[in-house]
Amino acid sequence: MRFLFAPPAEPAAGLLDLPWREPLEAWDDDRLVDIRQRGLSRHVVRFVAESGQVYALKELDGRLARREYRLLRKLKELALPAVDVLGVVVDRGECADAVLVTKFLEFSSSYRALFANPRGGHPTDRLLDALVELLVRLHLAGFMWGDCSLSNALFRFDAGAFAAYLVDAETAELHPSLTDGQRGYDVELARERIAGELFDLYAAGTLPRSVDPVGVAEDVVRRYEALWDELTREEILHPDDQRYRIAERLRRINELGFDVDEVELVDAGEEGSRLRVRTCVAEPGHHRQLLYTRTALSTQENQARRLLNDIASFRGHLEQKFGRPVPEVVAANKWLAEVYEPVVAAIPEELRDRLDEVEVFHEVLEHRWFLSERKGRDVGTTAAARDYFRNVLPKVPDELTLTANKASKRRPASRD
Repeated sequence: MRFLFAPPAEPAAGLLDLPWREPLEAWDDDRLVDIRQRGLSRHVVRFVAESGQVYALKELDGRLARREYRLLRKLKELALPAVDVLGVVVDRGECADAVLVTKFLEFSSSYRALFANPRGGHPTDRLLDALVELLVRLHLAGFMWGDCSLSNALFRFDAGAFAAYLVDAETAELHPSLTDGQRGYDVELARERIAGELFDLYAAGTLPRSVDPVGVAEDVVRRYEALWDELTREEILHPDDQRYRIAERLRRINELGFDVDEVELVDAGEEGSRLRVRTCVAEPGHHRQLLYTRTALSTQENQARRLLNDIASFRGHLEQKFGRPVPEVVAANKWLAEVYEPVVAAIPEELRDRLDEVEVFHEVLEHRWFLSERKGRDVGTTAAARDYFRNVLPKVPDELTLTANKASKRRPASRD
């Protein structure tokens, strides 16, 4: 039996004494936990809580396990949204497959859990937007998924929207770039899979009767094509409006959560110039990066956009208060100390594992707006936070989130 773990391998040390020579479905260990918001899988998958982290263990053919291990490591190198792979266990015996070990993505949920426990309305549109954005990011990097579906992704709350993460790369292929045919294959497969998944939800009574599974699946294709076109199309610019049109195009791309790596203008004769934009996939997330440089907060893209807006508003308040311009770095640091950190520190200890801290802060801001509208005056962040912690946060269903802290206290209700 051999263990192949990506460095640094310290997190794997506590997993070495698991019963690796036994079939995964036969394991009986105190560290096994039940993940109620897990997705479906064609393989046996078990979850283990060890040293403050939850790990997903998937049993599959050794060749496929090694391949998926390499691909997930490559996705991490490219900073693309995917689960973090820890390692693979091979040569477990003549009748035993390999086991792929990944870190469970905390504060994430499967699409089934999100439909069964909707927050802020049924999540159809938001989930599809997140999945389409993930697929486009993969395609820009030359990554053909080969199995795009709602089941093969996990979703995290992102300031009212969702961020999607790839969790299954068994059928994936990595190329220098993808042809239109390869991209078309992935999109068509996604359309078929998503229609089937929505029909399953319809049969289970968790999909609104007004939602047409076929129509929604067809809309996935339209959403993908629109996003891909915005990010990659060439356009002819007249010399008189080149600067304005280029700035406008780059702004739209940034607002979509993508960065631009290179802008090229090619002479097109009397027509003007042909604009070619190469979108950067290595460090996606314009607002996320900007917020991190100002505050060192690590967030999702929509969360970052919301927090940057709050910092801008706070900066305006400071300038009005002091009667002089306030540098961005000063405003960001004062906002962190006087606005963000007091709210986070006030989260009741028993509720800290309901949502991640940034999402809690975002929801407090939304709750402040809601209460202020209702009362006809600004209630302030402190009062909004108290009301949110008392009346909203305790109602977040356990099925939507799981942290290692909660998992370590659970035993599985049944075998996988």
